[in-house]
Amino acid sequence: MEINLNDKILISEDNTNHKFQTFHIPCNFFDILPDMSFVLDSSCNILHCNKTASEFFSTEKRNFVGKNFLTLISEEKTEEFKQNFEKAITEGINQQFESVFVAGEQQKIVQVILSPFFKATKFDPTNYSDRLCFVFARDISVQKEKELDLVRFANVAEYTVNPLEITDVEGKIIYVNPAFERSSGYTREELIGKNPNIFSSHKHSKDFWKNMWETIKQGKVWIGEVVNRKKDGQLFYTDLLISPIIDNNGKLIGYFGIHRDKTEQKKLEQQLIHAQKMESIGLLAAGLAHEVGNPLASISSLVQVIQRMNKDEFTNQKLELIKSQINRISKIIRDLVNFSRQSTYELQSTEINKVLKSAIEIARVSKKAKGINFVEEYDPEIPILYLVPDQLQQVFLNILINAIDALCVDADRLIYFDSKPQIVCKTYKDTNKVYISISDNGIGIPESAIDKIFDPFYTTKKVGEGTGLGLWVSYNIIKSFQGEIQVNSSEGEGATFTIILPINLDATE
Repeated sequence: MEINLNDKILISEDNTNHKFQTFHIPCNFFDILPDMSFVLDSSCNILHCNKTASEFFSTEKRNFVGKNFLTLISEEKTEEFKQNFEKAITEGINQQFESVFVAGEQQKIVQVILSPFFKATKFDPTNYSDRLCFVFARDISVQKEKELDLVRFANVAEYTVNPLEITDVEGKIIYVNPAFERSSGYTREELIGKNPNIFSSHKHSKDFWKNMWETIKQGKVWIGEVVNRKKDGQLFYTDLLISPIIDNNGKLIGYFGIHRDKTEQKKLEQQLIHAQKMESIGLLAAGLAHEVGNPLASISSLVQVIQRMNKDEFTNQKLELIKSQINRISKIIRDLVNFSRQSTYELQSTEINKVLKSAIEIARVSKKAKGINFVEEYDPEIPILYLVPDQLQQVFLNILINAIDALCVDADRLIYFDSKPQIVCKTYKDTNKVYISISDNGIGIPESAIDKIFDPFYTTKKVGEGTGLGLWVSYNIIKSFQGEIQVNSSEGEGATFTIILPINLDATE
């Protein structure tokens, strides 16, 4: 049967019972289709194309007639097209796949559908030359580029070290990346559908968040420093940038937040501030010792003279009280001077377990410690470290004494905060560090006091029960060993002090 391309195409549709229906379709019908359409013979030669195809290739329709369709396919996709075309022609089954058209200097990704049909109403299964094929092609290059952009973004989002989150317009989380999971301590499953206030540390005012929402709802970018709380309760600090997500129609569809974790930076800043504070105390200590020490020495001498001359017992008792308070003040001044200057003690090979055990034995002697159970767990593999044993023992004693005080509510009657008062002392190590932890089940430390406990003269004890220098001294000693002290505590739930010391590979064994 001969096809008149300027008139109508006779189509016979293949049904499962091999009965064919014929349709007369005007050729110009294909010109209204938005996708490219071609009619090919069994040898892949073009019999007809529509206006969309002509415009896509910037060639008039008559120039396509008689041209082999494979010349429109990129070289790397030619074989794939031939295989699909042959299958469509021989089996009479529609084929759908992606290919690449070459249009001038450009290559375009297209979605192709091959739909075979027949020239005549009579079906001869052995005569493939009677078979024709519709080719419908849609340019999906832009779509593919967008998909590629999404893949790129997904990889950037998944593997960046910065925590990322995306929320809907209501503020509910719809995506977080692995870095966000690591920073927050929550899993993705725990966060999807939740409001970001799950991280609230209650450190920011309502006005702070109100300003943030007003900014981003106006389509503007908001930048600020945020203090959040991890799943385990620890605080983490981030610089947060929130950007509105706008669709092609200018509609707000969500928010994108990127965090820059600065928790470690904050710790370093706090340590720097603390170090500067210690430096200031050191400068004052020498002057304080001179200005206060000399008058105290004079007062102490006068008290001793009066004690020798006075015979009244009541007066002598009061003088003895004055003398003890003078000694107390003198001790505080000596502590300030001793620990504000660089240590002159010699470094020695130090057995951590032995020093801790010795400190515990001293602490046991305290009257307050009589009802306390000391649990000792020593790692026998702890290496010898190059330290100052006496100073390290002082650190252990300071922390142990604080633990005893935290447990003992009434020293005279030996009433303890917990019915089973206990102090657990452990030593353990990893590849580069040695850890010494001292835990108690006492009254704990209020959150408001955690950041201040290493400050000089800061104490939560009653007046006269402590100078507030013990932990400050301990902090400086451990810092001089290039180590650190960490504290973990909640009010009413006890406290754990962990001393971390670097392993000195050059230490003498």
